[in-house]
Amino acid sequence: MTASPTTASAATELDLPIAVTALMKGVVYRDTHEAAWRHLLGLRPQVQDYVAVMGLTVVIDEAEGYAFLRQHEDAEADDGQPPLPRLIPRRSLSFHVSLLLALLRKKLAEFDASDSDTRLILTRAQIIDLVRLFLPSSSNEARLVDQIDAYIKKVVELGFLRPVKDSGSAYEVRRILKAFVDGQWLAGFDQRLREYAGSLAEGDADQAAEEAQE
Repeated sequence: MTASPTTASAATELDLPIAVTALMKGVVYRDTHEAAWRHLLGLRPQVQDYVAVMGLTVVIDEAEGYAFLRQHEDAEADDGQPPLPRLIPRRSLSFHVSLLLALLRKKLAEFDASDSDTRLILTRAQIIDLVRLFLPSSSNEARLVDQIDAYIKKVVELGFLRPVKDSGSAYEVRRILKAFVDGQWLAGFDQRLREYAGSLAEGDADQAAEEAQE
């Protein structure tokens, strides 16, 4: 059977290198990488086969509008050779950056449950207020804000926050955060958070006792 001119034309318009190269550079978003997104969806099986030889798999969430590459945890050759080298490095995050990610993830869940909009926009002041509750009290407000700004900058670098153009100090919470911070991760972090809050409370009590003795 001969392909129709329309089908053949559509196939030739798709380009595998465009899709793969975009994925190798980072997350592909439907709203900001329109061309790469179109090539990726049209060539999904071919892209998957191509990256599989490198121990990678393609994760595509059409509903949320993003795609990214994930390393196979058990990527090992069939002949028992050592696993393939990691192409996507693991990121070691500080507690406070993890805290901000968890708070943003919970905020996104609340937003999805109560709002019909698809974009969660938070101002810098709102993010600072989210994190401030979980940091030790400080008499140096400027230093505290600088610390939180550093955490925000790191999350922007990781791709989970995106500055909103011409807004001054607003950020969009990127929906790919849902793929990296799931319910199990949040449950484990909640336990750490309770322990951290307990240590903060003990520290405040000790400080108050010291001040009372002075």
